[in-house]
Amino acid sequence: MLEIGKYNRLEVKKLSAIGVYLVSELGEILMPTKYVPEGLKPGEHVKVFIYLDSEDRLLATTLTPKAQVGDFALLEVKDTGSVGAFLDWGLEKDLLVPFSEQPRPMQKGEKYLVRVYLDRSERIAASAKIGKFLETRNINLKVGEEVQLTFYEFGDLGAKVIINGRYGGLLFKNELFGKFEIGATTKGFISKIRPDGKIDVSLRKGGTQDLVGGKESFLRVLSERGGFLPVGDKTPPELISEMFRMSKKSFKTVIGNLYKDGIIEITQEGIKLR
Repeated sequence: MLEIGKYNRLEVKKLSAIGVYLVSELGEILMPTKYVPEGLKPGEHVKVFIYLDSEDRLLATTLTPKAQVGDFALLEVKDTGSVGAFLDWGLEKDLLVPFSEQPRPMQKGEKYLVRVYLDRSERIAASAKIGKFLETRNINLKVGEEVQLTFYEFGDLGAKVIINGRYGGLLFKNELFGKFEIGATTKGFISKIRPDGKIDVSLRKGGTQDLVGGKESFLRVLSERGGFLPVGDKTPPELISEMFRMSKKSFKTVIGNLYKDGIIEITQEGIKLR
């Protein structure tokens, strides 16, 4: 079945002066000459991306778009117009974000995380209203499972994230270690799945493994800095988070264990390797 806005592998039916025509259940689809691989012949199959031109005719291209239907992607606004904003997604025809799909007006030159989708007319479009595309039922995840996180919004509680490109999650502010921007990705872990489908995530696995990882992380940074760091109990939590990607509480636990193990020495100036 032909999938608009995605890659398809189609058979070449015939050659013409303007390109090649490909076979599909929706009829013949033109791939303009400039996209045709050299030596392509009738009867052969070719991988192409299918989209609609400005007159809503199906077209095929061998260009690689930055996202296809169903994907989340961070894309730049090339221009704005009377119907919405137009994003650069790697094809000659820009990707439209209608005004109705913009939580706030998009600005030329800025980048936004969007979801690529098919509208009611089977046209390819994008939406910056990420939440409505996230699943809240039949969640196929387990507490403690490692997942891929994509940041899409920051608020008073913390960061809203997309989990494995499917589900919505919340990374609470006290679990937000390091600096992340909209569209950034990182690995995380499922910490809680609520009855209403809401999911809490963490950047740490927790338990003994978390403590071991914290020790390794701290010692690696300490070694990279020549065996001494000017940090301690009075160091701001923000600096601890930026340097070690752990909370101040976890930092104290890690330091306490390393001190008991005789690995580090704590002085008024900071911490050094023994």
